[in-house]
Amino acid sequence: MPSIRILAALSVVALAVGQWFIWAYAPVEETMGLVQKIFYIHMPLAWWALVSFFVVFCASIRHLMTRSAASDILAGSAAELGVLFSGLALISGSIWGRAAWNVWWTWDPRLTTTLIMWFVYAGYLVLRGANMGGERRAMVCAVLGVVAFLDVPLVFYSARIWRSVHPAVLASQGGGMEPEMWHAVLANLLAFGLLWLTMLVLRFGVGRAEERAQALLQGREV
Repeated sequence: MPSIRILAALSVVALAVGQWFIWAYAPVEETMGLVQKIFYIHMPLAWWALVSFFVVFCASIRHLMTRSAASDILAGSAAELGVLFSGLALISGSIWGRAAWNVWWTWDPRLTTTLIMWFVYAGYLVLRGANMGGERRAMVCAVLGVVAFLDVPLVFYSARIWRSVHPAVLASQGGGMEPEMWHAVLANLLAFGLLWLTMLVLRFGVGRAEERAQALLQGREV
């Protein structure tokens, strides 16, 4: 599809520009040094993971209301991206945490709620692969897709509720962030957003193709 090729090309260009902002444009942070630049990758991964789970939530509600197969496929596609992006955010955060806290992991409220969220949506993906009837599986997954979203606002507000000392929270509040650093953040949010959209459209297309193939197989059996 031409639109996919255009999206993919834009993603590659945007990611390259984002890397330039990280390594050539944004200054080196005085306290943490070069390791602070993980922030420019870590934060977009985390943000687009949350957007993915919001898409799961919306698509699940639509499926419950309309029984739309496309909504079920969209929810599953977004969940896969959300688990991927949040998993990468956890890994990059651990590398950052090793430099900031001298440990790979600590039970900080933001980290703990994010890990719980990852497990919940990983369980959602396992459920999607369960051996149930197609419509029954879709309905159960839609209900879980709605309920699971309850943890997403908790992840976002956990730092305020429990006074997290998460480095990303301090940075997002403007601690030690120069204007050039914020430019790098915005450039990479856009770049990872284009990558996310490209992957979502591709995965959704694969899901629709799988649905049509399954329908053809069932038609031959009948």
